[in-house]
Amino acid sequence: MTNYRYEYDSPLGVIILTASEKGLTSLTLPNYKYDIPTSEDDVIAHEPFETVIAQLDRYFAGEAIEFDVPLDLLGTDFQCTVWKALQTIPAGETLSYGELAQRIERPTASRAVGAANGQNPVSIIVPCHRVIGKNGTLTGYASGLDAKQWLLKHEQKMAADTFSLSPLTSVEPTA
Repeated sequence: MTNYRYEYDSPLGVIILTASEKGLTSLTLPNYKYDIPTSEDDVIAHEPFETVIAQLDRYFAGEAIEFDVPLDLLGTDFQCTVWKALQTIPAGETLSYGELAQRIERPTASRAVGAANGQNPVSIIVPCHRVIGKNGTLTGYASGLDAKQWLLKHEQKMAADTFSLSPLTSVEPTA
């Protein structure tokens, strides 16, 4: 099986994209605290990443989008359940680990949800940055809290721009 790799320039720095023939296997932000597995056999190529690159371009340009790229993720059943639930959190919104645990019908599993969140291999696309502490504080992010804060502010601005209302026209009452 061929593994592909691409370096994407973003406002946060270089993001490393990796993919198999089935889909995206990782999206790694700068300052990621874990080692990114690489191989001399990795093919440096643009073609397998055209869709995700186009969607990332739109995302970083401030367009509120739903990512729609094939993923090839390795994880336990529980991790995959958490990762799917993360994809239901709209841009501009956040949930606590406990709220996410309730969403997947595992209300006592907030720590396990946090662990699964931390193992998410495709940051941004599976938006683990949208999960915060129960008191509203930013907690744990494999690429650092500065990146998490930047992503959340970026998405809050996108959401505000998307949902801003037109100014009301003054209407004269009829007699």
